[in-house]
Amino acid sequence: MNLLKSTGTIAGLTLVSRIFGFARDIILARVLGAGAAADAWQLAFQLPNIFRRLFAEGAFSAAFIPLFNRKMEEDEQRTAAQNFAIDVLSVLVPILLVFSAVMMLAMPGIIWLIDDSGQGGRTTDFSIALARITFPYLGLISVTTLFAGILNSLSRFAAAAAAPIMLNLCMISALLLAIALDGGSDPRQAAYFIAISLGIAGILQMTWLYFWARKAGFSFGLHKPKFTPDVKELGVLILPAIFGAGIYQISRFIDLFFLGRLPEGSFVYLAMADRLNQLPLGIIGIALGTAILPALSRFIAKDDQGGAQRLQSNAIELAMLLTIPAAIALFFAAGPLVTSFYVGGNFLASDGQMTANVVAALVVGLPAYVLVKVLIPGFFARKDTKTPVYTAGISLIINISLNLLLIPIYGIVGLAFAGAVAAWCNCAMLYYMLHSRGHFHIELSLLLRIGRITLSAAGMAALLIYAVPIGEGLYDGTIWQRVGAITALVSAGGLVYAALAWLTGAVDRDKITMLTKKKAAEESAQEG
Repeated sequence: MNLLKSTGTIAGLTLVSRIFGFARDIILARVLGAGAAADAWQLAFQLPNIFRRLFAEGAFSAAFIPLFNRKMEEDEQRTAAQNFAIDVLSVLVPILLVFSAVMMLAMPGIIWLIDDSGQGGRTTDFSIALARITFPYLGLISVTTLFAGILNSLSRFAAAAAAPIMLNLCMISALLLAIALDGGSDPRQAAYFIAISLGIAGILQMTWLYFWARKAGFSFGLHKPKFTPDVKELGVLILPAIFGAGIYQISRFIDLFFLGRLPEGSFVYLAMADRLNQLPLGIIGIALGTAILPALSRFIAKDDQGGAQRLQSNAIELAMLLTIPAAIALFFAAGPLVTSFYVGGNFLASDGQMTANVVAALVVGLPAYVLVKVLIPGFFARKDTKTPVYTAGISLIINISLNLLLIPIYGIVGLAFAGAVAAWCNCAMLYYMLHSRGHFHIELSLLLRIGRITLSAAGMAALLIYAVPIGEGLYDGTIWQRVGAITALVSAGGLVYAALAWLTGAVDRDKITMLTKKKAAEESAQEG
């Protein structure tokens, strides 16, 4: 597997999706603002998406791909792999139907619990209806994830990485329809439109991945659910993986309960801030984690520990080369970015300032979130889903404890910072466990490279501190003033970092060249 090429494919298409996501949120902020309708929409949108990221994109993929790869190795005709996929699908669909039905029936109680036992003013017929409309998206996207797992196992990453683009296009279309009908003057109507568009997007995404899985040579059907030994093994791996792979999402779910006790607009501030945080996290962390798991599983199956070590080292180096400067840039330029993207219409300057503060707190943990995505496949590829449970459990307790300590003092900013600290704790524990078992260790050369990357990013930070005030008055100006100011700021920071990274040796020129060659990941791993 060409790690750089595979990561680039996923990251490039994810970038397109994130760009459309930004366009969606820019329109969303102006139409819904940060009031009651916006809070209701964010809550309704986050509920199925937290479960999606926790189960479908986290635990299910992590457990399914190694088992599916094993079936692929057993039978060159892929019959065993196809039968396994059909068995899983036949069990998965009824479970999703029952779970979704139960959640929709229980939605008034769920909203009531999140809403400080009904004291936060968010337990309304409107918010409950929105949540019921959006929740079936979980079932659709979970089936989609099975098709994506098959394609990723075949190192066909493009189709799955492109699927989220459909979601953003559907939601943008719904917002534009609301604007066309009444100029976007009725936030509640706009919220209903985008809620309905979520289900339409789920159907389109599932159909898209089904088409490409069929084109890859797999056919699908449903039969009476049977808990075969392979399906049972998958279930055994999924249950702890739900917790181990999803600390970020579990923390977000718990955050909903804390948010329900904060002032109106808190759901919106965190969601808008997390959009900026998710840009590098999705492009770099998820892309690398998705790309290395199939290859890492193959190295482990061949008992090639050297190959596994080199693959994860390369992934960490590439991740830090991109993530550290992204985190520092977001920290120092949060104000201009939030103002340029979101402030306008119903989203006020005061809303933008609060969102920028949340961004600065969130990105403190950005490198840790990405490292977790790179380290966890080291456990899942060895079919060890229990160890991440323990580390995630400890970091989750840390997160809750810090929330209780910091939220009364710093409000939503304290909540964001608590999650960042917990992510670093999780990252440290995961690395310690891999190192203590002899599965992976950070070599001195990698440590020195990360030091050079940090030094180069610090130089960029110095420039941003000087440059940010120069654009004051342009960040909330006309569209062209905003675009020009942000483009100049990002370009200047990026050029300074790139130049310093090249001069200090933060970029391993030989390795970048090597990673672009065919089957470079395996070749470089074998050298170790």
